[in-house]
Amino acid sequence: MGLAYMSRRGSQGDPRDWPHAAWVLGGSSVVAGIANRDHCIGRMTTRAASHAGSWYPASKTRLVNDLERWLSEAHVDEDPSVDESWKSVCVATPMKDCRAIIAPHAGYSYSGRAAAWAYKLIDPDQIKRVFILGPSHHVYLNCCALSKCTQYETPIGDLPIDTSVNDELREKNKFGEMSHQTDEEEHSIELHLPYIRHMFKNQDIKIVPILVGSLSSSEECEYGALLAPYLADPQNFFVISSDFCHWGTRFAYTHYQDPASVDSPKTLTSSSAPQYPIHKSIECLDKEALDAISLQDPCHAHASFKTYLKRTKNTICGRHPIGVLLGAMIKLQESSVSQELRFVRYEQSSQCLTGKDSSVSYASAFLRHPA
Repeated sequence: MGLAYMSRRGSQGDPRDWPHAAWVLGGSSVVAGIANRDHCIGRMTTRAASHAGSWYPASKTRLVNDLERWLSEAHVDEDPSVDESWKSVCVATPMKDCRAIIAPHAGYSYSGRAAAWAYKLIDPDQIKRVFILGPSHHVYLNCCALSKCTQYETPIGDLPIDTSVNDELREKNKFGEMSHQTDEEEHSIELHLPYIRHMFKNQDIKIVPILVGSLSSSEECEYGALLAPYLADPQNFFVISSDFCHWGTRFAYTHYQDPASVDSPKTLTSSSAPQYPIHKSIECLDKEALDAISLQDPCHAHASFKTYLKRTKNTICGRHPIGVLLGAMIKLQESSVSQELRFVRYEQSSQCLTGKDSSVSYASAFLRHPA
């Protein structure tokens, strides 16, 4: 197991400022990136809210106001600005049997509204523990890694880590540990913490942050099987952190396909301005991913999603956390657990019209276990 440090984080959570390395896992594995497990035994350590004040407000009042506004707008009325029904699906909230969500992790001015469509579904009454699975943006990681901290800071209240569950997972001999630097540099987990703290108010809730590395399909299923017993427990909840397509030359990804054309997909240049809007091509690309992930049979969904990624190379940064969730669903299917995964919101940070433009896509989904 190893980690290798990569690039800086983006400025103020603006997708246009993210370097190519912000979503691509690369680099060579080095043992130095793995935290010394004995280093923090017996003392409290807090992970600072390192992205507060840039990616989301550091002010408690402003942050709570933003969260409450977005939550109040989600699942109320169909959005008149949405041109296709699949992009905005209103359901009754809270959802009593909701067991997991998929939600974005960009700066709140870009993805905060989309995330609310997932978080509003949570019914906090039974939940005691929240697992957060996020992709690694700054280090190469060939395993899943746990935090060595004992609590995570947010502007609206700290979240204690369930160290007993961390100990249980360590005993599986499959999990590494993040260094403190890696922990604080990573944004994919932190961007969910204010929403979690707000949804559970003053409730005694603990978290289990898991940084998910570049896993093979079989490894996703292996980690999913390890986490499946926790997903089956109604006192646990899972947050799967992922943005979807990162499009533009700054992301080295300019895939384009006119759905009316029989031509093969092509790569656009910065001077390209095709007749069929680029942002609509991105929509079609992402929709295919959402459809694959939400197939009724999780085994088929996992295989279809991996085939889709191999064919399109879509820059879905949370592809491995999503794969681990599907792996857990595959394991639960063996026990005939009823499961439904459905997407309820889709947005883009901007609408690309020319090859010089860029955007990041955001999608929110729920996993429920119907009685």
